[in-house]
Amino acid sequence: MKTFLIERDVPGASELTHAQLVEIARTSCDAVDSLGLPYLWVTTFVAGDKLYCLHGAESAEVVREHARRGGFPANVVAEVVADFGPHTAREAA
Repeated sequence: MKTFLIERDVPGASELTHAQLVEIARTSCDAVDSLGLPYLWVTTFVAGDKLYCLHGAESAEVVREHARRGGFPANVVAEVVADFGPHTAREAA
């Protein structure tokens, strides 16, 4: 399973209420269940007018199908090829 970063343009995203986020989460979970394929929604970050999601799937096309079934935009779907942080520098020392 590959990891994908999805950028979703959602005007007013940072003003969504908790109840609205719960409804979006339910819709996303229903879309995952309907795929019948290996799929993992890891997390979503809300920032400004965007949602940034991490999902696990076999391909970008499966991620786009999840978005279509959920009625979500998927403006950018990019495969994550590496991750790094402070631990990377410490491990190299």
